[in-house]
Amino acid sequence: MSKHESTGDRSPASARMSLRGLHERPRAKVLIIGGGINGVGTFRDLALQGVDVALVERGDYCQGASGASSHMIHGGIRYLENGEFRLVKESVTERNRLLRLAPHYVKPLKTTIPIFSTFSGVLAAPLRFLTHKQQGTPRERGAFLIKIGLSLYDSFSRDGGNVPRHEFKGRARALQELPDLNPGVKYTATYFDASVHNPERLTLDVLQDGQKAAFGKDTARAANYVGVTGIGDDGVQLRDELTGETFSFNADVIVNTTGAWVDLTNTALGSPSLFMGGTKGSHIVLDHPALLDACNGSEIFFEHTDGRIVLIYPMGDRVLVGTTDTRADMAEDAICTDEEITYFFDLIKHVFPGITITRESIVYSFAGVRPLPRDDAENPGFVSRDYRIERSERVISGSNVPVLSLVGGKWTTFRALSEHMTNDVLAILGHNRTVSTAKLPIGGGADFPNTGSDEQAWITRHVSGDLDQARVEGLLTRYGTRATEVIAYLTAGEDRVLHSTRELSLREVEFMVRHEQIGHLIDVLIRRTSLAFRGMVTAELVTELAQALAGPLGWDTGRTAQEITHAHEVLQRFHGLPVQSPIS
Repeated sequence: MSKHESTGDRSPASARMSLRGLHERPRAKVLIIGGGINGVGTFRDLALQGVDVALVERGDYCQGASGASSHMIHGGIRYLENGEFRLVKESVTERNRLLRLAPHYVKPLKTTIPIFSTFSGVLAAPLRFLTHKQQGTPRERGAFLIKIGLSLYDSFSRDGGNVPRHEFKGRARALQELPDLNPGVKYTATYFDASVHNPERLTLDVLQDGQKAAFGKDTARAANYVGVTGIGDDGVQLRDELTGETFSFNADVIVNTTGAWVDLTNTALGSPSLFMGGTKGSHIVLDHPALLDACNGSEIFFEHTDGRIVLIYPMGDRVLVGTTDTRADMAEDAICTDEEITYFFDLIKHVFPGITITRESIVYSFAGVRPLPRDDAENPGFVSRDYRIERSERVISGSNVPVLSLVGGKWTTFRALSEHMTNDVLAILGHNRTVSTAKLPIGGGADFPNTGSDEQAWITRHVSGDLDQARVEGLLTRYGTRATEVIAYLTAGEDRVLHSTRELSLREVEFMVRHEQIGHLIDVLIRRTSLAFRGMVTAELVTELAQALAGPLGWDTGRTAQEITHAHEVLQRFHGLPVQSPIS
């Protein structure tokens, strides 16, 4: 969790069934600390094996690095240059798998690389490959190297021929397809990866899959806003971050998946470590129709002149631009700085020189710390994106308790990584794997419509009463086929859409409170919906949504006012949003 979203509030909150379950039985076979995608993925996998598992997250699920990604599910073509062939193979296998298992959130992404030279980087590349380090001044790769890389990438990633081969175009064809490109371009190369437009909701789907696997058995419990404060003779010390209440919890195995905070968590557990060396990545989201049109439906992915990999790609009617790769100071919150915004504007100008971007076009910004291993690489971009699992032990209640710490990890490989971690835990417990997740649909990806026409047919079937086509389409986008559960809840009682947005209703807010562990108002704005990401948050919406949450969550007038203030502070300071004026 990023500490900036903790209010420090100790006022009473409504009873949380998830937290009550930890209180009533403060023991499990496995305790997972960290509710990003890798911790949640491990939770799901262990629950499917019938293991008694509990998970705690200091903030909200997917609040840290998992929620600050570039929204890509990709094989990592650049990892080839580092010689990380195992990681590339695993990444493209998992990319192709997620396209099938989570089609509601993971979509094919056409990617175009503009290339401005033919042989640039040829001399430096072999040295980078042999040493895994940048040699001399960074230089962008030319067509020759990119062609070799994409040919190798094809061999790893084509999924039996289902993924198209890469395609090279010369200058004339490139400018015909993308007329706003820098006229100095010599070639473009096009290939396919994938994007995840709702990483926060995909994380929730994975979590709920784990909870449902243990339905009626009370053996898969998870609670957000519960932090680890230390360790004692009676177990791991936990604190309810909403009320300040503390309690102890025991487990036979502890799994530390707190990302860039792994070392800090190990210190709290009494086993200091020096595993991590994360880097900060920042992004901006633009409302800029001309830039959206210039991309022509393709992500623009390239290496800037300073050697950084950067991207410009359309997400709905917005354009995401990222990312930086600088050493992170864990004593400071990760935010997108003015310097980084200027850098993004410069790189857009490099690719599309005729398009002018101003700060008024920015509707959202965000930054996170990648959970990378400690490394002495001079260029952070060359730090390995692979992962490893470190084992140590702590004496708790007179017993040696194994602690498994995840070092590294990326969004694309979360399922395989979770499988690896689960297998290690099963080995410690002396259990055998009984269920594979390799072909198991995730949440609302089960029975998701295969084509655009199938989606429209699904939407039409569920239109009724106050649920018009646009509303049903929004629910399918947000929940996948789990939207059927939401629709059933909405139609079971009197409902009303909010005045400040037609994308939410009072009963949908109630549904989120009942099923999605809402701790703060900001959870709904950023992680249960994409309203903040798309720059759709207004002062009116913040107030109306807080009032809608107050009843189901038991907030009094004072707590509701605190939540409104907190939401404004988070959006303004950490996401560059002065909140827009109320809708007239």
